[in-house]
Amino acid sequence: GCHYHEGEMGLPKDLKKSIGLCMRAAELGSINAHAHLSQAYYNGEGVEKDMKKAEHYCERAAMGGNVIARHYLGLLEGIHKSNHNRAKKHIMIAARAGYDNSLKMIRDMFTAGHVTKEEYEETLRANKDSLDEMKSDQRDIAADAI
Repeated sequence: GCHYHEGEMGLPKDLKKSIGLCMRAAELGSINAHAHLSQAYYNGEGVEKDMKKAEHYCERAAMGGNVIARHYLGLLEGIHKSNHNRAKKHIMIAARAGYDNSLKMIRDMFTAGHVTKEEYEETLRANKDSLDEMKSDQRDIAADAI
């Protein structure tokens, strides 16, 4: 579905088809489809803009382990609901899972006094541990080959 959304891989850009395929994939449990639908409803791309549906699909993707969706769930909580404490928790989870944009936001929150020194240090350690777990010689070799 995502390839139809962007018109990639030789496929024509077709938002309606993209949404239909993503809906079916989400019904079958695809976490990435949930994330894609969240963005589609948030931006009104191929569907009518709907913040409740955007949040619903974002929550499903985040619960399934999509760290980018977890980050955006934090943004939705903070920006659209003004629930800054809950937003901080979501963004910290994403940062601890290795998502760099979330780590940058936590750093900014620390600088602004919204995150304690202990929370920031714990998040830095968890982020490093997460990134270290993802490292491997095979990945380094593949990255060098590209």
